[in-house]
Amino acid sequence: MKFPSKPSGKSFVLKPGEFVNAKDWGRRSATLVGAVAVGLFAIFFARGADWIYGVFVKLSTANPIVVHLIVTPLVFLVIGWLTVRYAPQSTGSGIPQVIAASHAPHSENSHRLVSIKVAIAKAALTFGGLFGGASVGREGPTVQLAAAIMLRVHKLFKVRITPGIYIAGGAAGVAAAFNTPLAGIAFAIEELAVAYEQRVAVLVMGAVMIAGITSQGIAGSYLYFGQINGGLPVSTILLVCPLAGILGGALGGLFSRGLLLLRGPKGRYSKLLGRRPMVTALVCGVIVGLMGYLTAGATSGTGYAPTKHLLEGGSADYWFGPAKFITTLATSASAIPGGIFAPSLAVGAGFGELLTPLFPSHQAGLIVLIGMGGYFTGVVRAPLTAVIILSEATGSSSAILPLFATALIGDWAGGLVCRDRLYHALSHTFEPLEDRPADEDDRRKGEGDETSPPTEITPK
Repeated sequence: MKFPSKPSGKSFVLKPGEFVNAKDWGRRSATLVGAVAVGLFAIFFARGADWIYGVFVKLSTANPIVVHLIVTPLVFLVIGWLTVRYAPQSTGSGIPQVIAASHAPHSENSHRLVSIKVAIAKAALTFGGLFGGASVGREGPTVQLAAAIMLRVHKLFKVRITPGIYIAGGAAGVAAAFNTPLAGIAFAIEELAVAYEQRVAVLVMGAVMIAGITSQGIAGSYLYFGQINGGLPVSTILLVCPLAGILGGALGGLFSRGLLLLRGPKGRYSKLLGRRPMVTALVCGVIVGLMGYLTAGATSGTGYAPTKHLLEGGSADYWFGPAKFITTLATSASAIPGGIFAPSLAVGAGFGELLTPLFPSHQAGLIVLIGMGGYFTGVVRAPLTAVIILSEATGSSSAILPLFATALIGDWAGGLVCRDRLYHALSHTFEPLEDRPADEDDRRKGEGDETSPPTEITPK
């Protein structure tokens, strides 16, 4: 429906087609059904993951040596074999796959990356990783699974596939996984793709809203980490924000750089690990199991419980952050399915715990929260998403401005250590070889142009 920009003497007539458009209503119906399905699946996936990890905790408590030192490496080996043999598209987080698929929405490769078959394999293998004590999260896999559901529903409704469908599905997955609707929208803008047209923005917001309502309707309205009250004085903010931003962002960038060296498309050791996937999975499983045994299971799983404990003002051993860093990097290097969202937040909480002795004890929870913001931003290089997830997940509106300051500094510090954004660099792994960006030196040799703008490259 168009409104005239200038007054005119012509009568204003509404055409029926402006109210009822079959294509638009087909797309809206597909979005509605898909978002409801995403919300339902996110609840099932979350509860299943919690139950399976609870089984691991019981078994490892009863017999820690056998579970951590024998079962965990064997689980890594089995999952590694199953992934390589039956579902190579399900490896790792799942977010890079959605990014790669959105770049070529009509290609067969994109449809394979977010197929229902891959979604089922992703869920099952992530459950398996949690059963073995792997340092994985469910949020990244939820993004890939949500995109697969959204794509399938749109195919059933015979709606034209566009990048917005992948973006909306992934955003709805983040919103449902964390129970943070605004974070889903921010994630779509910062990580999956910029909402380059209004239609995509509306699609994303609609999918996020419906998935969030569905999730809350079943699980209830809750805060992911619980309510964090209080505030920080200006004197503390002026000290903790630069400290957490610079150190946390640099550590987050170090994690990204290490993972890209091990698993990036142009990583120095990527081909070596890729040639021996079973050996890699077994060695990484041994590292994860050993760390789990030495820390009495503190580094196993998502890290949700110790993170929540620290945010509530509790204390933990100072080795928790570094140990969780090593465990998460080893798990990611193994290439078994599983996300890094929750484990990265746990590492950030451990880093924040290292800063707490510098400040009054009653500020410990908020200091940990600020530390999480700095580290998490350094890893994913999405400051807006980091701030909104943490503020929505803790209900701490008073921490928004300190988190923003920390995230902006952390994004800068992380970029100094690793200039490539982690998910976007990893997404090239899932693109056909001819579609991957050329290396800077190769591009210049091929074009013979020293003045053209440089392309984004990955570390050598």
